[in-house]
Amino acid sequence: MRAFVIGNVALDEAVTVADLPAFGASIHGKAGQIDLGGKGANQAIMLARSGLPCCFCAAVGEDSRADEIRSRLVAEPLETDLVRIAGVASDFSIILRNPSGDNAIITTNAAASGLTPEAACASLAGAVPGDLLVLQGNLSTETTAAALRKAWEMGMQTTVNPSPLRPFFGDLWPLVDIAFVNECEAATLGGTDTLLAAGVPQVVLTLGSKGARLVTPTGDVLVLAQPCEAVDTTGAGDCFMATALASAALRGVALDPRALRHAAAAAAITVSRPGTGAAFPTKAELAEILKQP
Repeated sequence: MRAFVIGNVALDEAVTVADLPAFGASIHGKAGQIDLGGKGANQAIMLARSGLPCCFCAAVGEDSRADEIRSRLVAEPLETDLVRIAGVASDFSIILRNPSGDNAIITTNAAASGLTPEAACASLAGAVPGDLLVLQGNLSTETTAAALRKAWEMGMQTTVNPSPLRPFFGDLWPLVDIAFVNECEAATLGGTDTLLAAGVPQVVLTLGSKGARLVTPTGDVLVLAQPCEAVDTTGAGDCFMATALASAALRGVALDPRALRHAAAAAAITVSRPGTGAAFPTKAELAEILKQP
């Protein structure tokens, strides 16, 4: 199996603050590192580091950020298709992080929104039935729908993390095989039962420090999180999702509790380190995790 991730890529700049500022306030913060981020890139990197062949398609602008993004992606075991869009800036994120590791993120999406349906579908040219498509919520309505329909026609397995939530997802659930949602997203969407009723065969509900649930029409399994000291939660959900998908794919099985245990172990490493891509487990660390029963 190969994974095809179509999504956003950004440069992340973190600032540690005591608390989020009120409107009109000026506060001091501590500058952190500039790191590679964006939900699409995060998931693609983790899938590739897990050992699953992965192709990543994203849009960037024609600027210095695009050059930096490209140079950082070259260091990953990924096949990349970066589509340059004239007249827009490459996407970036400002991450406001408090000392306990919680964060608020502001992300631009002009480049991601500019990825056309034609470019997204073209990135699937090398896919075969059984391959995996991974999407998030950063692309336009038209591009998200076109990619899902193309993958469905090709017999691919489709996975969606609807973050940020967009109104159009309600019409697309019948094209989705696996949905990853957090508690807030699930509540907004009407709960996991609503997603199952809409035609999604498997739903993973992530619960932060409480673990995650694998919900199907025939059962509901809770997998506990691994205890750790949280330093920075940025990218933890992307790490969890990608590791779970890779674990199941590499073993040739449907998503199962073992995959979620592997994902929990990887996420525990991520939240214990500062940064986004820099905090993710290495290939060697993931290899050890994926050996666990």
